[in-house]
Amino acid sequence: MTSENTPKIALDTDRQPITAAISHLVKPGLEQEYEQWLRDISAVAQQFQGHSGVSFIRPQHPDHPEYAIILRFDCYKHLKEWMDSPVRQRWLDKVKPLVQQDQNVQILTGLETWFTLPRKPFQQPPKRYKMAILTAVAVFAVAQILGVIIAPVLTFLPPLLRSLVLITLTVFCLTYLVMPRVTRLFYRWLYPKHS
Repeated sequence: MTSENTPKIALDTDRQPITAAISHLVKPGLEQEYEQWLRDISAVAQQFQGHSGVSFIRPQHPDHPEYAIILRFDCYKHLKEWMDSPVRQRWLDKVKPLVQQDQNVQILTGLETWFTLPRKPFQQPPKRYKMAILTAVAVFAVAQILGVIIAPVLTFLPPLLRSLVLITLTVFCLTYLVMPRVTRLFYRWLYPKHS
């Protein structure tokens, strides 16, 4: 509900996984009704082709009852089919009495999920060149460190399996340890309008 249409985005490929981050500010005292609405609409969305899962972030503070819905589809085409469907529109009409304002929808297609801080999930993503620069530096640094520390311990593994282990560790380190800290450190550069 910022507009009830899917935001227009340019994708490099129509087949890449895609995430929609949707926020609702719920009217005080109507949280239970909203929770039931979440369960019901989620069950309906799961019936659409390409649906890959949904998760919720519940309000952190009672005085600001903002819910976040993280909706995943296998590609933009299937997400758009759900977002533009008459079925979803009917569910949006049902939630209007429960929320304080129209929903905020943000479409995430890739790297920007690494540059989202937990308390600010609905900002517009940074410029792509900035994400590419920081990601390249972070990947290089983590890969070098793991190469020095972990690679010698894995010499008993075949080369391909050793590479797989190192790449997997690199991705986990970036996702859970490095990129949240890099985002905080370079926040003013990534999001100059919000600094």
